[in-house]
Formats: sequence, C-alpha cells, structure tokens
Amino acid sequence: MDHKIAIVGATGNVGREMLNILHDKKFKSKNIFPVASSRSAGSKVDFGDEELVVEDIENFDISKVNIALFSAGSSTSEKWAPEFAKKNCIVIDNSSHFRMDDDIPLIVPEVNPEDLKNFKTRNIIANPNCSTIQLVVALKPLHELSKIKSVIVSTYQSVSGAGKAAMDELFDQTKNMFSDEIKDNVNFTKPVAFNVIPHIDKFGDDGYTKEETKMRQETNKILDKDIKFSATCVRVPVFIGHSEAVNIEFENKVSVEEARQAIKNANGCTLLDEREDGGYVTPRESAGNDDTYVSRIREDSAIKNGLSIWVVSDNLRKGAALNTIQIAEMLIESYL
Repeated sequence: MDHKIAIVGATGNVGREMLNILHDKKFKSKNIFPVASSRSAGSKVDFGDEELVVEDIENFDISKVNIALFSAGSSTSEKWAPEFAKKNCIVIDNSSHFRMDDDIPLIVPEVNPEDLKNFKTRNIIANPNCSTIQLVVALKPLHELSKIKSVIVSTYQSVSGAGKAAMDELFDQTKNMFSDEIKDNVNFTKPVAFNVIPHIDKFGDDGYTKEETKMRQETNKILDKDIKFSATCVRVPVFIGHSEAVNIEFENKVSVEEARQAIKNANGCTLLDEREDGGYVTPRESAGNDDTYVSRIREDSAIKNGLSIWVVSDNLRKGAALNTIQIAEMLIESYL
C-alpha cells in the first residue's frame, strides 16, 4: 500500500529537512501532508519541484494518514500525538516529551531496532536527542567489542539545533560585529558569534543542564543502562553540524586498530581517521550528509582500557529528520 504521511511542524528546520529526504527517497507528493499551527496554515513548503499547502493541525483530518512525523515541540506533541495515535496513526515524535516513558520505544535504527516491536502499546515512537543519536551510532560498534563502562563527552553543538531564529541570530551577530549595530541576545544567554556558550537548555539542581541529562538518560535507555555518563554541552557559532569529543572506558582493552575496523564496518558510520593535516571531519563537511563521521581515534592516556574519539554529524539530518524517516521505513518494511 501507499503509506500516507503527515509532517507535523512542516515549516520548521527539521520539518523542511524531512520533506527533502522524503522527496529524495521517492515518496509520492500526493501521500505527503504538511501540517503546522494556524499561523502557518495556507503557506507553502517545497517538495522537490512542487509546492505543498500547509494544513492547520486544529482542522486536519487524521484519518487521511497512517504515519505522522512530529517535529513541532514538546507542547504540540503532548497535546496532539495521543490524538493521532488513538486514531490508528503511528506517531514518530522528535520532541523530548515521550522519550523516557517506559512503554514508548526510543529508537536509533542502527543501534536498537529490536525495541521497535513495542510501538503498538501506545502507537508512539520517540526519536532521541540529536546529540545522543550520533553518539550512540558511534558507540554501538565499540560496545560490541568490549562492554563500555563509562563515557565522558563534550559537545560542540550548532545553532540550528535551536531553530531557524537561532541561525538568524548567529548570522546577524556575525554581520554586525563589523558595524556599529549591536543585536541583543534573544535565543542565547550570551552572544554566540565568535563565542562558545557552555549552556544548552535549563539548569538542574545538580548543575547539569537538561541537554546534558537527556544525553545520559537516553544513552542508558538506548544502549546500556549500566554505562556511567557525564556530558558538557556547548553551543558554538556553527550553522549546521554537531561535534563531540568522547572519552570511553571499556571493561577490556580495545586497540585503536580494532576500533577503527569496527567503526569502518558499522552501519551509518564513516571512518576518516588520518594522523595528518585535515585527516578528520568537521561539521562543515558533515552538513547535508547522512552518516555519522568518526575521527581522531586514539588511546586515552588518562584511564586504563580507554579510547578517545571525535564524532561529527549533521544534526538536522541524522540527528533529527533522517533518523525519524529511517524509523518510518523500518515500520513500513517490518510491521505495516
């Protein structure tokens, strides 16, 4: 059958990327329904050479679709995902709202596809945080070599993870550094142009931000509940592409060559690890590409049985839109 798919939040960064990917994957435009809030209803979004009219979620006929890809924020997901689900439409949600619910699978197809079988409990599947996705894609093949005991990660996250307005703020602040016009900080607590900000989301009582806590909780749910985990999440003046410096402690020694071979053979990973100028991937090269890139593999000199790696991925694609669509493809192939 031709599966009919709603894109809820179709006018946002991730929603538009979903439309691009669905077009590239040869989905038919007549089976794609862009949906957004009333203020965006009636506007148009690109689908290849076509333009699709955005429908108002308040008036959308859910019976027209059997899969809904949500990327419209937690409050929208909280209100509308159950409404879609109870009408026999399977929801794949990009927000954080459902991720830690025990009866909702949290899926990265290269890592825990077996967990998808539990989707029928509530007809909702959660998509992990963008920085978690690329991390567990890189960790999975290494975890299979030797059980991972602990992970310490520092992220360098692009402004696109905070939405289009955040990208505009970086652009404006960068431009205005060379003029007398100074723009106020709106989406960030401090200027993001020519700066780094060690603060993503709200602070908890333990001193970790919600972004850092989400990475720990999600990695434990997806990969292994026993992995000890600490993150420092940093916003950097990059438009697209998240980067991560990762320190891993294993139960047993894993050599650099074993790690390289495992990454090289892993689904969704590309190894680029040359010990020379430019022999690594930066976020600029990752933008527009599907894979998670791994570089700078070396022994961690501070701990026994440790490795350090550098992980980069396009946060709008694998970190959000692509992972969501890969889940939908698994559903269609194995369950629908």
